[in-house]
Order: sequence, then structure tokens, then C-alpha cells
Amino acid sequence: MVVFITSFGQQQINKNLFFDGQNRSYIVYIPASYNANSSTPILFNFHGGGGTSSGFMNNENDMRPIADTAGFIAVYPQAAIDPIDGSNAWLHKTPTTHNDVYYIEAIIDSLSSEFNIDNDRIYACGYSEGGIFSYELGCRLNNRIAAFASVSGSMLTDSYRMSNGFGSCTPNHPTAVLLIPGTNDGNFHSMYNGFQPYYLSVDEITTYWSNHNNTNPNPTITQIPNTNTADGSTVEQRVWENGDNCVTVKELKVIGGDHDWPGSFGNMDISASQEIWNFVSKYNVNGLIDCGPTNDNIEDSNFIQIFPNPTSSNINIVNTYDKPILIELYAINGKKLYDEIVHNNITIISTKKFNSKILFLKVLDKTYKIILI
Repeated sequence: MVVFITSFGQQQINKNLFFDGQNRSYIVYIPASYNANSSTPILFNFHGGGGTSSGFMNNENDMRPIADTAGFIAVYPQAAIDPIDGSNAWLHKTPTTHNDVYYIEAIIDSLSSEFNIDNDRIYACGYSEGGIFSYELGCRLNNRIAAFASVSGSMLTDSYRMSNGFGSCTPNHPTAVLLIPGTNDGNFHSMYNGFQPYYLSVDEITTYWSNHNNTNPNPTITQIPNTNTADGSTVEQRVWENGDNCVTVKELKVIGGDHDWPGSFGNMDISASQEIWNFVSKYNVNGLIDCGPTNDNIEDSNFIQIFPNPTSSNINIVNTYDKPILIELYAINGKKLYDEIVHNNITIISTKKFNSKILFLKVLDKTYKIILI
């Protein structure tokens, strides 16, 4: 029987765990709001290559004030020393059998035996190599990770992953992903355009995860206000919406940004730490928390009705708007299949001629996913 600690108050605890023949360390921050009678989310925070857990917490990514307000446990693991070059590294140089994915799983199991952890709301984020490692957890510990974020860190190519014995990327549930890359990042493992054959470009990363999640094929793009004109960069938000279980893929593209942690250094228009929690906290392992059923008929402010969904034959679109509107139908690869200006009436589109099982209907600046059965 597990007996949880019931009285804590705000605490920061240095912990040790003997794993894979090594004595490993990690920092756990418990907010004052922790209550053993309520399950509590966890956010893992991974420092960059050569960094330390305490340095990352105290300098770039201090999640403690956010944890106090939002009520989650912040965990800062320390990477093991790579015997090849002596650095603190999450991904050791080859040849190696070192695998810290299972070290993180061991931390989860250990914390679950001591605290009342919400195992459906375990999140990960990281900087640089820690960001790369966050992708690895999203790929290879997907059954435990609900959502994750990467700042100034790329994603390993499958060819490099396989050649180093890491295994391919095999997520088993729709997974929300946030990435914050800089377009001028000169670090070879986080270049915006990738570094083959090792690291994917940002476009390849967003394509991979949006395809996995069956989101809209094209992102919604908005400009973040340039509140700090002296930092030499701006932020463009790109969001792939309407994924399975209501998950999204989100990119905060720092135009002119370098190998930075926005809000601490580099771009100051956004706070990467706050953006990460705001994003991941909306999800659990089942997708968006309180995601509506996918088979509901869709309504848009009572002006547009789209039904049935899912459908086996026709899409019915009722326009009660006071003027004509353009409707567009896209395949999952982004190819436009149909467009029409509809007036104040009902429009019927036959779906029998479409081979795809998923279509995207764009109307009134919104995009809806249509499932064919």
C-alpha cells in the first residue's frame, strides 16, 4: 500500500536514484498548494548539453513561480557524464548503450510511490540537447508523456536514431507538441533548416507531428506583438489545429532568434517557460482535457451548420449568414479538392468521389475536420 505524504508546504528537494549502475540526481520542487488528496501533474525540465539541473532552474527556466500558481510539481533531472567527452549529456556519443529514457521512467515510478501524481498529466520540456531529449521522450516514452515542448532543440532523424540503437519514433497516442526555434540558430543540432543526416528541420518536425495527430494540413498563422523592439527578433505563431482528440502542434517561430531561451535571453516578446506551461497543461494522455466528442455536428456561431460528421455519403452545409461565403475542401496533404461560394441556403457535397478518410473544410476563417466512414 502506498501512503502519500500529506503535509508539505513549499519545498525543494535534492533526490538521488541508483539507475543503470550509476547514482543519479534530480531536483524536485513541490509547490505549497500540493495536497496528497488530489493528484498533481509533473513537468520535467531538461537542461542543455554540458549544463546542470540547478543551473537550468536558476538561470534559464525557473518554473517554480509558475508551479506555485498553477499547482504542479517541477522536476529537474541531471544528465549523466558521457565517458567519451566528459560532458553532462542526455544523448551519449557512440558507441554507447546508455539510454536515459528509462531513467526518466524510473523517476516517474519513484515519485509516484511518494506523491499523489497525476499519471495522465506528465509533461516534458527542454533546452538545446534537453529539447532533443524531450522529442525522444515524446517518441519512446509516449505511454507516459501527455505533451511536451522543445526550445532551441531539434528532433533526431529516424536513420540516425536507428543507427545508434535508439529505436524509431513510435508514439502511440495523439500528442500535443510545442516547439520554439530560432531562425538564426547556429547550433548544428538545432538549425531551423535541419542538419542531415542527424537532425530534422522545423518544417519536417511539424509535418511529422501534424501527420501523426491528423491535424489540419495548414497552420493558422498569427504575429505575436513585438513588445521588445531592442531584442532583434520577432515571433510568429503557427498552429496546426483539429487533431485527433483535439490535440494541436504549435510553433513559436522566433524570427531572427538564436540559440536562446526566450524570456530569459534572446527574444523578450514571450516567456518560453510560461508558454510551455500554458500549452502542455491543456492536455492529458487522452488529448485535450474536456475535448468534445468528434462525432458531434459542427456549428459556427449559429450561422453555419455542417452535418453529419462523420459521414458516409454527403456533407450538408447550411448557411444562415446574411451574405455569401466561400467554402473550401482540402485533402489531408493540403490539396484543394473543392471550392464554392454558397448563399443563404443548404449546400450538399458528395463525398463518394474522395478517397481520403479525412477531409478539411475551411469556412469563415475556420477549418473543420470531416471524417469519412
